[in-house]
Amino acid sequence: MAKLNSLSDLKNLFPEAEGTYQPPKTSEKQHLEAHFSNKGRGGKTVTIIKGFSGSDLEIKKLAKSLKSLCGVGGTVKNGEIIIQGNFRDKIMDFLRDVGHQVKRVGG
Repeated sequence: MAKLNSLSDLKNLFPEAEGTYQPPKTSEKQHLEAHFSNKGRGGKTVTIIKGFSGSDLEIKKLAKSLKSLCGVGGTVKNGEIIIQGNFRDKIMDFLRDVGHQVKRVGG
């Protein structure tokens, strides 16, 4: 294996990881739910996106785009995207812009 001298060398090894989330072109709009919660998290608020159906790579790309959009951390657990903080309106606008239907749930 060749020695990696720069980040561009690393990028060449994993070209599919480059770029931001694009909605799947083969499937129709997805019906997602944007939840607001602070239960079980020591009082800290999170925004949870439920209902995404797609591969693990697609959901991780979407989560990365949402975290970058909001400038916060987050994770993917059990098919749900958990974003730290209350960014529900901002996330809903982004998801609508990329072609998903989003429903506001709770709080």
